Amino acid sequence: MAISAFILGALAVSRAPALAGAGHSGGHDAENSLQIGAPGKMSDVHRTIKITMEDNFYDKEKIVVRSGETVRFLIENKGEFVHEFNIGTAAMHADHQKEMLIMMEHGALEADKINMSMMKMDMGNGMTMNHDDPNSVLLEPGKTAEIIWTFPKEAELEFACNVPGHYESGMMGKISSQ
Repeated sequence: MAISAFILGALAVSRAPALAGAGHSGGHDAENSLQIGAPGKMSDVHRTIKITMEDNFYDKEKIVVRSGETVRFLIENKGEFVHEFNIGTAAMHADHQKEMLIMMEHGALEADKINMSMMKMDMGNGMTMNHDDPNSVLLEPGKTAEIIWTFPKEAELEFACNVPGHYESGMMGKISSQ
C-alpha cells in the first residue's frame, strides 16, 4: 500500500516531461559496455554538463554527445524525493526499474531517503543493491554527485530516473551521438 501511494504521489507531482533512461541491471559486461560506453577519466573530459533533478523531471530533455566523447556530469537533486540519473538503453532501464521496486519493498529506498545500510542485505536470490555502478547515481534531496562517462561511437541511449513511478511520469531523456 505504501509503495502504491508513493507511486501515485510521484505521478501527481510530475511537472514537465523529460526524456531519458538507463539502468545498471544486466551488469557491465562487454556487451553492455559496447552499447552504453564506459567510465571515463577526468583527464579525458571534453566538457561538463550540469543536470538538475526535480520532482519528477530533469532540467534537460535531450543531451547530444560526440562519438567517443568523455563527459563529466554534475548532478544535483533539487527535488523533495530521491532521484536517480542513470545512463543506459531503454531495455536496461526497464530491468533496473524492477530492481528499484525491490529496493523499495525491502525498505532500502524510501520516497525521500536512501537506507544505505540496507542496500547490502539479500533482496532475494542473493541479490544486493549497492547501487554503485559507474553509469548511475541515486541521490537524496539536496545532494550532488558526478559521473564521468565516455560514450560509444554509436548509441541509442537514455538518461532516466528508475525510482518507481518516476520514469513512467516522464523523468527520462534521450542521449544522441553525432
